[in-house]
Amino acid sequence: MPKAKGKTRRQKFGYSVNRKRLNRNARRKAAPRIECSHIRHAWDHAKSVRQNLAEMGLAVDPNRAVPLRKRKVKAMEVDIEERPKELVRKPYVLNDLEAEASLPEKKGNTLSRDLIDYVRYMVENHGEDYKAMARDEKNYYQDTPKQIRSKINVYKRFYPAEWQDFLDSLRKSKMEVE
Repeated sequence: MPKAKGKTRRQKFGYSVNRKRLNRNARRKAAPRIECSHIRHAWDHAKSVRQNLAEMGLAVDPNRAVPLRKRKVKAMEVDIEERPKELVRKPYVLNDLEAEASLPEKKGNTLSRDLIDYVRYMVENHGEDYKAMARDEKNYYQDTPKQIRSKINVYKRFYPAEWQDFLDSLRKSKMEVE
């Protein structure tokens, strides 16, 4: 549906708006999102990145945090000047990060449901006969016998307990048939 004639007004330039402040605020709001929730919740937008990280006990530049020592020149004890340690005002952030890092890693590798069903079907119907599996009509991707064997071995490696249960159920079903 078209607009009614004469209803749109010409845009006028806003002379009273401070463009510099407007752009600065837009840039600050469009800053990248901090992925780590511990750091994001403790972040103070009024402070710089260096100040925020120093309060949390983190380093902006790892090369300055842990400087490499030069081995050739040995400094005398008088020459070494100690820098004042920056005050860590938010130690809970560092503690949370350390606790999260010490947790055991989740095993993210899983096989697709289709591959699991494919392997189970092939082993149920053909046992160890990989050539027969290659000729099976359910072999949609036309895998060779070696490719099928490798898929079965991958399944065995990922789910050893499930594989053993599957073999036991096959043996029981064969005994019932005989």
